[in-house]
Amino acid sequence: MLLRAVRVRGEGWLMSGGFDLRDEPWIPVRLLTGESVRLGWRQVFKQAHEIEDLELPVPPAAAGLVRILAAITARVAGDGDDRLDDLDVAENFKDWDDLRRRVLRAGRFDPEAVDRYFDKDVPPGRFDLFDVERPFLQDPRLRTECVDTKGAPNPSGVNKLVMGRPTGINGAVLFGHFTDTAPVPVPAAEAVWHLIAQLYFGPSGQCTPRRITEERTGSGDAGPLRKSVSYFPWGRDLFTTLVLAVPSLQDEEIGEDEDVCPWEGDLPDPLQPLSPMTWPGRMLTGRFRHAVLLVPSPDGRQVTDAYITWSTHAQAPVVRDPYQILDRRKDTNFQPREADGARALWRDLDALLLKDDRQDSQRPPAFGALPKTLLPSLRVRAYGFDQDGQQKDSVWFASTTPPVLTWLEENDPEMTHHIKRCHASAEEVGDRLDFAARVAWKIATDSHIDPSPKAKIKLDVRKPGPWASAALARFWPKAETEFWQLTKSERQADRPWEPFVHAALSALDEAIGPSSRADIRVARARHRARSMLLALLNPKTG
Repeated sequence: MLLRAVRVRGEGWLMSGGFDLRDEPWIPVRLLTGESVRLGWRQVFKQAHEIEDLELPVPPAAAGLVRILAAITARVAGDGDDRLDDLDVAENFKDWDDLRRRVLRAGRFDPEAVDRYFDKDVPPGRFDLFDVERPFLQDPRLRTECVDTKGAPNPSGVNKLVMGRPTGINGAVLFGHFTDTAPVPVPAAEAVWHLIAQLYFGPSGQCTPRRITEERTGSGDAGPLRKSVSYFPWGRDLFTTLVLAVPSLQDEEIGEDEDVCPWEGDLPDPLQPLSPMTWPGRMLTGRFRHAVLLVPSPDGRQVTDAYITWSTHAQAPVVRDPYQILDRRKDTNFQPREADGARALWRDLDALLLKDDRQDSQRPPAFGALPKTLLPSLRVRAYGFDQDGQQKDSVWFASTTPPVLTWLEENDPEMTHHIKRCHASAEEVGDRLDFAARVAWKIATDSHIDPSPKAKIKLDVRKPGPWASAALARFWPKAETEFWQLTKSERQADRPWEPFVHAALSALDEAIGPSSRADIRVARARHRARSMLLALLNPKTG
């Protein structure tokens, strides 16, 4: 590609263009042949029917990328003059679902529709990572608005961009030895992943100050997906996955204004109210709370620095994300289920399969009204990022189930409720194991405690001891094995808790470890804890 350099006051020569995401290989995928390659936007869509899976190693970036891909899918997928983002069609779900079925029967995206979108429908340069006027998903105004008190550029640093790198002088080293005193550039292809992750999962609180008026403001809100987990119906190929990822029109609060994605429209005014929420583009890609600008290397192949700051302080729009489970809070309102790095995906399965007529949780809209013929082959893919609401990042994760969506309540209600009973039993046993292990530790370490079965024991929540966490860490993998065994047959359908109790007993023994005859208090503690678990085998007395 021919590169053009332009002079920008205060920063010398910057690259104008040079990394066109339409054709540069930056999205890691695995083909149906098993080969792993990287593709640009254009080939991802043209070859979607030949692609088995995405292989992004950064799950929060993958969660954002699927939303972006779904928005573009709605633009390019259709039949004749109708597209999946046609509001007139979508207002009647049956008509929209019929259109989706025709798209699925075609088996692939129309190459001409793909080229038309990337080459004609979107203004030039909008998919270029380093375009001076409108770099992809970035705000070029930050060059002059993120400056220090003397007017000199004040970037945030490349370490602030890359998820997992430490920032600041005393930042924790998690995924490599990187420091702000010697920043390591990141390849442009990988910088896109972290750009997407920052926009969807970025922190709240203090950030690089941005001066638009006379006031320099240096605080912002959390990204729209922060500390959450996303669930997607996952097909045998990427084409099926993306078509099913396009959400149907369900929210009555979605307006009828022109629907635009950030790369399709004008830059928003940071000081003005947000545009009304529209379906599907703005709903999936237009809720960012951060503004980012990447600084390229002279050859346009790396990112050497970045500006990351707030994009708006306007009130965030209320919109139902199509890929999140909602849980009821204590104040009776619903909020997205928070990501937990220690929680396996199977424990969320009943919330994905059951209809929304329950009081405590609601399944993602993307799992409603899926084509019945595809259900036997559909899996669930989850992408999550265990974070707090401000600056702390703990762990990200990705997980995939076997084909389970044939068990949706609309399709197989008996199996769905069997799964619900199995999960509820596992949670009950897990809670009892946690309590029993804490009691055992108290008995073993406090000589004033009466270890007899009927004695009451008061626990100190600040001193749980090591046995509870060790037992639970061993229990949940065992419980998952038992859960999947229970789904393969109707054995123990009336007593689904039994295999979980035996798994808990094994986990407890492993956590406490062997004890000699001289360890009389440990032996009594183990006996008391095991009795508490065995009581679950007889619910009438337990």
